[in-house]
Amino acid sequence: MLNVINGARRRLVLSLFRCNDYGILDALAAALDRGVAVEAILTKRAKGGKKPLKKLWEALEEMGALVHWYGDPVVKYHAKYLVADGAVALIATLNPTNKCFTRTFDFVYTSKDESLVRSVSTLFALDAAGERVTPRHRLSDRLIIGPEGSRLRMRQLIAGARNSIRVLDHKFSDPDLVALLRERRQQGVDVTVVGRRPVGGYKPHGKLLVIDDARLVLGSMAMSALSLDFRREVSVIVEDAAIVREVSAYYDELSARLGDSARRLPGDPEA
Repeated sequence: MLNVINGARRRLVLSLFRCNDYGILDALAAALDRGVAVEAILTKRAKGGKKPLKKLWEALEEMGALVHWYGDPVVKYHAKYLVADGAVALIATLNPTNKCFTRTFDFVYTSKDESLVRSVSTLFALDAAGERVTPRHRLSDRLIIGPEGSRLRMRQLIAGARNSIRVLDHKFSDPDLVALLRERRQQGVDVTVVGRRPVGGYKPHGKLLVIDDARLVLGSMAMSALSLDFRREVSVIVEDAAIVREVSAYYDELSARLGDSARRLPGDPEA
């Protein structure tokens, strides 16, 4: 994240659900000092109340950043992304907080794919202006944007698996997706879940779905009804073979340390 922020020369746009890491805040301040235009979008509501959000807003404005409240009265802005100079997009599972940087499993994906970068930039502009996302905006199919269509996209990915489905999601609870995964398991697809249990002193936080060891989905979107249906979420589909191979190997290490519990879905009886 620091590499992307420090490399910006003209403009940075980013979403912030939570942020208390001084390294990130200092990097944003340094970007403003060297003439980079910084815009951020914040949610109006988050666990812990409005006071931390107000402090973050004030800190960013004091630096000279342009800050937008997400205007939807119901939907929380939970997405985690950043675009630098209209050329590099970063999509993350984490908040830039001390906790996520030091005590949780999380992922950050960086891309220069022109369509992906344009699409994330467009989403920011629409959300900052309070405008709806519609098909005419032609956002990249690699993005899964919630709540518009997120449930359908996740169902399609799970239904299309042939051999294996790997889930890392500490909030995995949606009855519809749990039932679908149970059905896929009965059809012979290998299903594993890294859920709420800590592994090696770290807590799961990042949301990750790996299909057939050939495609992965990562971002802010959890497999929970709240996340799928009532929050602005952004996840990205990655099919780069080297990245998928590396992340799959990392996931296998985690699930192996959990043993048989990684084979259970929510609602399965304990061994």
